[in-house]
Amino acid sequence: MQATEIIVDALGRIQGNFRRVLDGLTLNQLTYRPTHGSNSIAWLLWHLTRVQDHHISDLVNRPQIWIRGGWHTKFDMPADPLNFGMGHGPKEVGELKATAEVLQGYHDATYDQSKEFLSSLDPIDLNTEIDEPQYTPLPTIGVRLTSVISDNTQHVGQAAYLRGLLLRNEVFLKP
Repeated sequence: MQATEIIVDALGRIQGNFRRVLDGLTLNQLTYRPTHGSNSIAWLLWHLTRVQDHHISDLVNRPQIWIRGGWHTKFDMPADPLNFGMGHGPKEVGELKATAEVLQGYHDATYDQSKEFLSSLDPIDLNTEIDEPQYTPLPTIGVRLTSVISDNTQHVGQAAYLRGLLLRNEVFLKP
């Protein structure tokens, strides 16, 4: 198995967990937060997709799917390529409202772009440095992709935990 195939597999596992988290949840459940300062399932899944879209679009030197695919309008948000959740507080988290279908559609489009990009790479390409002089040493494509996998894995796990908490406590199932 090539390194690029391993990365596609890792992103595919994230997508599978993403689908399982969303399965059967209502908008109220997706936006539930156990405390005012907590993230919602919707925000966690939006954010991890934004990170993947932001980073991969940068690597392929294309506008983000968020903008070119019109996903920002489906989330009723501005077409800001720098808004991927970094620095969001309780207000911004609480404002994010999205159905499971919209969240899944955006993630699927982003994952498709990631697979397309990775299929165009030779394993040696993962060692290519990215021109980001603010970092020493310069990051490589492989380092950037590892960062995406790490971020996405953490956030889909948080969303799965929150789903379990929500459903086990029957937050929305009580009369």
